[in-house]
Amino acid sequence: MSINDQATIWIKKPLAVCAKDSADGVVIRGQRIVELVGSGKTPESAIDEIYDASDSVVLPGLINTHHHFYQTLTRSYPEALNKELFPWLKSLYKVWAHIQPEMLAVATELALSELLLSGCTTASDHHYLFPSQLENAIDIQAEEAQKLGMRVVLTRGSMSLGESDGGLPPQSVVQSDDEILIDSERVIKTYHDSAEGAMTQIALAPCSPFSVTTELMKDTAKLAERYDVRLHTHLAETIDEESFCLERYSLRTVDYLESVGWLSERTWLAHGIHFNEREIQKLGQSKVGICHCPSSNMMLASGICRSLELEEAGSAVGLGVDGSASNDGSNMIAELRQAMYLQRLRYGASKITHQHAYDWASKGSAKLLGRSDIGEIATGRQADLALFKLDELRFSGSHDPLAALILCGAQRADRVMVAGNWRVIDGKITDSDEAQLIHRHSEAAKKLRQLASV
Repeated sequence: MSINDQATIWIKKPLAVCAKDSADGVVIRGQRIVELVGSGKTPESAIDEIYDASDSVVLPGLINTHHHFYQTLTRSYPEALNKELFPWLKSLYKVWAHIQPEMLAVATELALSELLLSGCTTASDHHYLFPSQLENAIDIQAEEAQKLGMRVVLTRGSMSLGESDGGLPPQSVVQSDDEILIDSERVIKTYHDSAEGAMTQIALAPCSPFSVTTELMKDTAKLAERYDVRLHTHLAETIDEESFCLERYSLRTVDYLESVGWLSERTWLAHGIHFNEREIQKLGQSKVGICHCPSSNMMLASGICRSLELEEAGSAVGLGVDGSASNDGSNMIAELRQAMYLQRLRYGASKITHQHAYDWASKGSAKLLGRSDIGEIATGRQADLALFKLDELRFSGSHDPLAALILCGAQRADRVMVAGNWRVIDGKITDSDEAQLIHRHSEAAKKLRQLASV
């Protein structure tokens, strides 16, 4: 079901809505929100369609700001179990080197489908793996996202510092700086849309200080500034990374970032765990954003992001599910629960509310991506909505619907709208065969394991 540019739909009288002054619903025309309906009021707009939301909790579409779609192929991989980040990566690099184009396509489709079903309407993927057979990885991902009708920020990642040069990844998965920069410029020109309501955008994302050269970091920052696109990388995820930077560059991670011209408001960082007070202030003053990845950080025992101090210093904080090999899932509504609970371990229950989790996954994540048109149910914003029902055993006896979604562990949205189009109806993606997708993806994962075992 799609809403054309002329049709106006009223999402009427929701059970609860995560927005102010909208107790009796939200009015959509085309791809935008045109009206919020306050309690006891009716729309001023002429309504073409009504959707009865009386048994639905309405959220702004959730925004995932860090992921690795290809990693859905290596969930619970035996050789990588029970390891911290560096040994975990070294176990998997040699497997990922064998990913074929058709495998990346189905991995992307599955990751995006899983996200969509969890209420996610915009996803950023950090794809940094470009062995010789995957040189057109970003093209593959753009095509799959377009098919599903999801908003994406595809980051053209990179690795150029292989084992033989003192880096972490094997030589089979690294490219030269020139190859990376040429393709980065190509995908920006081909896919990046800077207009309001953009469905596909590109950012530039060298993988990490331990997998790219200093020259590439500097040149990537210059390229991003030339084309006005955003910058992304992993930073301060583990103590091992900090030790690597000190040994190789004689700098801590944030000082290294500053030395290569990355301390700017166009930058957002994945994880951002091991910062001291001086570094938090420096990041905040530069308006560098941080993507908190709670499930991954717990699985790899990396640590806990200092979210409140970062926000107080001036950094936006958003959420990411991170890769499906370090999370083993791509579920955004579940990630909100993890984020709230993990942050409560650091700050206490009274300081981290369920509203914090909603804000991180909506307004905060939108800021990381430099988007002012998504992340909020408000007049003029894009019509990206996630609707959840409380009709499962897990919700029975709950009293506050918005809190219940997180506290009682919601897993699957009932309806999801992206740019005014229903992409999920009755808990199923429109025009998609879930059983077939699982079969194709499972076969791809088996084939990858076979290739890696040869």
